[in-house]
Amino acid sequence: MDLLDVGQAIMDEQQAHRAATIGSTLRTLRRQRGISLRSLAQQTGISQGYLSMVENGHRLLDSQRFIDAIADVLRISPAELTGQPAAPVDPTSGGAHAAIPALRLALMGLALPAAHGERLPEDPFQLLTARVARANNLYHASEYGTLAVELPALLSDLRAAADARHGYARRRLLQLLAGAYHPACVLLLKYLGYPDLAFVAVTRAAEVIAELEDPQYAALSDFFTAHVLLAVGSPDQAQLRAAAAISSLEAQLGSGRAPHALLGELHLISATAITRDKTRAGEARRLDAATHLAEAERLAQRTGETRDWHLNFGLINTAIHRVSLNTALGRHGDAADAGEGLHPETITAPGRRMAYHADLGRALAHMRGREGDATRQLLLAERAGPQRLRADPLVRDCVTYLLGRPMTAHARRDLRGLAHRVGALN
Repeated sequence: MDLLDVGQAIMDEQQAHRAATIGSTLRTLRRQRGISLRSLAQQTGISQGYLSMVENGHRLLDSQRFIDAIADVLRISPAELTGQPAAPVDPTSGGAHAAIPALRLALMGLALPAAHGERLPEDPFQLLTARVARANNLYHASEYGTLAVELPALLSDLRAAADARHGYARRRLLQLLAGAYHPACVLLLKYLGYPDLAFVAVTRAAEVIAELEDPQYAALSDFFTAHVLLAVGSPDQAQLRAAAAISSLEAQLGSGRAPHALLGELHLISATAITRDKTRAGEARRLDAATHLAEAERLAQRTGETRDWHLNFGLINTAIHRVSLNTALGRHGDAADAGEGLHPETITAPGRRMAYHADLGRALAHMRGREGDATRQLLLAERAGPQRLRADPLVRDCVTYLLGRPMTAHARRDLRGLAHRVGALN
């Protein structure tokens, strides 16, 4: 046997050993998850026969697409299957990022060509109203990939429709345009990590709102601007903007539900900004944040659960904020107590449910002996809003921290899978 044949024999032996190792690992992990071979095939789109050959060591699992699909169903890191690290994969978020160039053009005011020559009807208000509602529903469902794809055409169509009309018709369309910017566009960009484009979006919204000359819409603009200021690391300016909006709105509140809901949201963003303002003493941050939270709770008792302004305000949202605010303040025991008093099944918006589980998980991660509970909460957060969770740097930091903490082998396997998906494990 010449050297080439020897080398080939060694390589074949190594591949056979690797195939057997991966196959045995796959069978063990699948059984631990209680998933049948047939079910795994159905969920991954990989033939049952191929999977059987892999498990028996007769085929080497070397397709990254198959590895990622199996790891996703088993909720593990691809490295658990192959013994080798792999780059994190999140196709849905990738689709959202791929749509950003078109969204950037729309924010710059550059018209997009109508799809297949389609034109809006003479009276497009009803159609555009439905599209704006859909965009905001996609945001609350954390369906960022679909939302990012649909937003450019929506913004372009709204602008074109408004520019073609005058008087009351134009005013109604400008209100819709503001509704498309807030929160669908601003918060999408904030959570995807484009605060500069989010600032462009709030600036465009402010231009629209200035023409409306409506104090409630002006307060709404300040609310979203405060969100962007927080995203760029300026909590003091965010709090000042929210405080000015609170004063303005309180001066002409009226008796309607919508302005009271908006006022409550402004108190919540004020509390959030205060917890992040490191120039304040710790006790002052806690007391000031608690004051704003209490006022938001008082307003929520008046409004009930609402979707005014395409937001979610009410006692459920204020309860979620009680968890997040205590987590931000480092009061992890208080955050855990607040979280245990909230029933997750009452949270209908996936994005809010994701925030609840993620913030509770971040608090539990810092409590001795609760690492497994923290991992379970983070996995529940991912299930509720995977695209938002995987874009959250605080979650990524938390997962990285948990990787160095003691926990059961089962919890660690779950955590490593999550770590891969959020980019904390390469």
